[in-house]
Amino acid sequence: MTKIQQYGQLNVDKATEISELKTIGFYHDNWSDQNIFEKLIRRALVTYHGVAAENEWLREHLATSETDVLTFFEQEGILDRHIFYTIAAQLLGFEAELAVHNYDGKKLFEKIGLETVAVSDIYHAWYILLNTHTKNGLLWIDDLASHGYFEANNQRLLFNGKSMVTYDTKYLIQETVWVETTVDSDGDGRLDLIQVDIQRPNTTEKLPVLFTASPYYQGMMVQENDAKIHSVNQPLTHKAVSHVTGDMANNNEELTSDIKPRVVSGQSTKATKTFVDLAGKPWDLNNYFLSRGYAVAYASGVGTRHSDGMQDTGSPMQVESMKNVVEWLAGDRVAFTDRTSQIAIKADWSNHKIAMTGRSYLGTLATAVATTGVKGLQTIISEAAISDWYQYYRDNGLVIAPGGFPGEDMDVLAELVFSRMKDPADWLRNKKQWQLFQENTTQLQDRQTGNYNAYWDSRNYLNHTNQINIDIVSVHGLNDWNVKPRQVYRLWQALRDNGHHNKLILHQGQHININDNASLDFADQMNLWFTEKLLGVDVGATNILPTVTWQDNTQVQTWHKLTDWGDNSHEKTYHFTANQLVSEPTNGTLSFTDGLPEGLFKQYTKNFNQWREQTLKQAPALANTQLHFKCETLSQSQFIDGETILNLRVKSSQNVGLISVMLVDYGLDNYLKPNLTHQNVAIDRGMNFAKTPLQEFESQKGQYKMISIGHINLQNRHSAWQNDDLLVDEYVSVKLTLQPTMYRLRASHQLGVIIYATDFEMTIRGNQAITYTIDLAHSSLMLPIK
Repeated sequence: MTKIQQYGQLNVDKATEISELKTIGFYHDNWSDQNIFEKLIRRALVTYHGVAAENEWLREHLATSETDVLTFFEQEGILDRHIFYTIAAQLLGFEAELAVHNYDGKKLFEKIGLETVAVSDIYHAWYILLNTHTKNGLLWIDDLASHGYFEANNQRLLFNGKSMVTYDTKYLIQETVWVETTVDSDGDGRLDLIQVDIQRPNTTEKLPVLFTASPYYQGMMVQENDAKIHSVNQPLTHKAVSHVTGDMANNNEELTSDIKPRVVSGQSTKATKTFVDLAGKPWDLNNYFLSRGYAVAYASGVGTRHSDGMQDTGSPMQVESMKNVVEWLAGDRVAFTDRTSQIAIKADWSNHKIAMTGRSYLGTLATAVATTGVKGLQTIISEAAISDWYQYYRDNGLVIAPGGFPGEDMDVLAELVFSRMKDPADWLRNKKQWQLFQENTTQLQDRQTGNYNAYWDSRNYLNHTNQINIDIVSVHGLNDWNVKPRQVYRLWQALRDNGHHNKLILHQGQHININDNASLDFADQMNLWFTEKLLGVDVGATNILPTVTWQDNTQVQTWHKLTDWGDNSHEKTYHFTANQLVSEPTNGTLSFTDGLPEGLFKQYTKNFNQWREQTLKQAPALANTQLHFKCETLSQSQFIDGETILNLRVKSSQNVGLISVMLVDYGLDNYLKPNLTHQNVAIDRGMNFAKTPLQEFESQKGQYKMISIGHINLQNRHSAWQNDDLLVDEYVSVKLTLQPTMYRLRASHQLGVIIYATDFEMTIRGNQAITYTIDLAHSSLMLPIK
């Protein structure tokens, strides 16, 4: 049964309720006290035209288990809370659930987490009902709008602090401009121009803007990307000893340029290029806001189709080019109607208040632009965003793949989105330069050592978080092994005390977005958020929305409001002995050898998911290559909040070595699936506009679940910048910080730790017969518990 959590609701006073109800037609001064509930219901039957048609609905639905609604009204029955919410449940689409509860609507509402109030004030109860979610994922007022309740008059209407569906999406203005950037990424002596596609309602109102910076937008070069994937079946090699010097951390790429901007040869108020369909798939959240009076802009940036320049993953130039788009939208930069005539065009339809939206690379660039402190950017909603590119493709001196993509790297991703290849003549002109550019990227990213260096430092946005001067919303999956949780955790920690009202939503999914989630009112929250940030109306969104929203990993459709993530004030220490996690230190050693028979090795290289499952199951074929430990069965639950730390004293039988570790929850139980399940319902993003599937996290029976993971090169035990020596059979001390999490370990479960070396999904795979020995007396696990 669906449970719904609504955090994007305003509590308003009686006068405001009446005023808003009057504005949208649910209050009239000449309505008598008699039959008001009936009038309200008939007014809400949007698709039933005329009394006879309305009566059909009233006859088909129940007021009590034995009386239909029409009969109840004809007999002038006494309205109580049970009857009100029995009818309300049917208006919201909960007929099947209502039957299970013997047509007691009040009980049903309470069961699924929806608010009930006294019905003596019928207008207050109705106001609350309009702001309640239906079974099919929309606020009821939005569901009514999707069926044509509001006239699409292109005029803003706020209800409960949120913009309503009153903008016509059938006749959007769709136009293209070229923003002149401040970068020359291809070195041709001219500032790069980048294409920006705009969708906006046809209104004279100055509109707030949602800008999505997506290098994928102009298309992807999938075959070229696949051909460039690096082989990960490579041996781990010894690195020459090196030490960090004082100037290494500040060797960032310069953006200064003495190239003069183009001379403007004229002005235009109308674009000369329009389009019917967006080049790439539009961002769902943007569609939601188009029908609510927001303009939307998309740009792929330098090195993409119909734009100038070279594609350089996450680089300062790429970030600067996206910042320049924000500047144009805010009225502080020049754009042209095409790439040659130098006829300038202004965003005179913009109210100069911009938000950036998007997931993954899109959210990454939103985060990066926020660190520039650019004027006009009021907020960002970044989902599954990278804050430090080193932590995406490397970790602690190791080449590490994002989950699911062994062999990908900065040059491979750049190849994927260098969509200038799609235009034959443009590709012909730029092919040689692009190949040279990519050769340079391959060298700079340094897959040989896996070390942090100046190249990576210039792509670490955490260096500039002190320049973020806006409230931001971050969304991340705690089971996202592509953009791993550390990316948002380190950003959250950096912004914790910056004086802004930042928000964090942590879900139990993988690399997904939750715009269309059934149990959480994410879109409503962002609607309220944008009213404050982009429309400038003080609705108290910064105080109403939870600081941290965490999805419970033990129950479906359950979310909690928290105040922070990463309270490491309490720690529980575990020690190791054979197959066990124990509370006291033990003596002795344990060893494993990282090498497999050739046939099994090849099998796992082709199917790393099978290797992971076999690892979690403690398959006999892997027994000698891993160490498994479990604590005693827990008598009470433990709440893990933050970063788990593995302290090891370990030696290698060779002068190279890597350590990997998994943190595992063992116990036969229901675990949430990390992928959303379609609910066989399409959510309307306006009025019959851009429908998207309603989705929800469901659970399944299982025996274990990986909670966290970590990797380290033993030569980088002090720093990812620095190579320490590693001698054969000499113990070294290693502190390995695992990916952060927020996770409830249930009573009757066991915490498990797996220590191993080669990770067939994420590390290089040399199949080297290296024996690792753990000194148990000087090894421990520090678990952050709350």
